[in-house]
Amino acid sequence: MASWELSLRLRERRIELGVDVATITGALGFTRNYWSAVENERRILSEEKLGLLIDLLEFDTHEQGELYALREQSRGRGWWTAYSALYGEETHRFHGLEYGAQSIRSYEGLVPGLLQTPEYTRALMEASIHLRPVEVDQRIEVRRRRQERLTGEDPLHLTVILGEAALLQQVGGREVFRAQLQYLAEMARAHPKTIQIRVLTFNSPGCSLIGASTFHLIDFASSRLPTLVWQEAITVRQILDQPGQVRDVVFAWADALRLTLSAEESVRMVEGYAEEL
Repeated sequence: MASWELSLRLRERRIELGVDVATITGALGFTRNYWSAVENERRILSEEKLGLLIDLLEFDTHEQGELYALREQSRGRGWWTAYSALYGEETHRFHGLEYGAQSIRSYEGLVPGLLQTPEYTRALMEASIHLRPVEVDQRIEVRRRRQERLTGEDPLHLTVILGEAALLQQVGGREVFRAQLQYLAEMARAHPKTIQIRVLTFNSPGCSLIGASTFHLIDFASSRLPTLVWQEAITVRQILDQPGQVRDVVFAWADALRLTLSAEESVRMVEGYAEEL
């Protein structure tokens, strides 16, 4: 996330001042390809080169300190980097952004990964034709580590619009699924200020999310960082950052939210389905 913020602020400042790429590459002794890698988070500037760029782009003293701090943070490695071989570049980046997020607004057709039990996760993964058995245990561990963001001193705020079908699809069989529903309700009850489940029932009027693939709207504490969208389908996992696309997803999510049950009604529905099992 620090790497993203650093490259974003450098690019925005360059555009704001009207400084073309040729001027930067000439001043820093870079090729255009190298500078493209810097602006797209694939390279981290040396402290010396960052200093030259800060002078060229006329950052004030306060921002200079922030940029140097971001560079230092960018050189670190989060826990998810140990599992990079399991995932593509986009998924790897999503894990880092999720870890640094302040809040996430999701739409899901199944129980969201951050609220899954290990048994439910295993049932999903073992049913996948895309995963080798040797990967399953590692991916379950990754999901467990991701779930740590829901608790602690600075927990992630999670609001999930959940299709009612997710409360009926008995992934893993009756006992596994019953335990999953119980856990889902328990987490919402235990963390009402930071975790909300909002059920979009079968009798809800139509909206643009009906039939949509899983997505997450990712928001950050820093006002300098825009909302991003993480979108998942069977073979496509990608981050959307184009303002128009993000705006459309935000509007669709907000429109669907007004059709859902309240947080309390949603939890009671989850508990009701668990009792039926």
